[in-house]
Amino acid sequence: MAQMIKKGKELIRICPTNTLKIEYSVDEGETWALRYMGNPASPGEFSELADGGKELLAEGPKGSFYSKNKGKSWHKK
Repeated sequence: MAQMIKKGKELIRICPTNTLKIEYSVDEGETWALRYMGNPASPGEFSELADGGKELLAEGPKGSFYSKNKGKSWHKK
């Protein structure tokens, strides 16, 4: 897995300054916007992202998570 993936026309990454957050870019990484604010309780910090087809997959110290809306919300696998 990686810390940044390409999903359609977007780049999606774990925020490099706060691993609780997920950011996205629609201009090939020139600018970034916040997609997921982060929650220390669940899922906590992100360490890896992957494209799972119809969902995004993420790993972190609290386990495996998935998102069906490009990272706007996360659920425990």
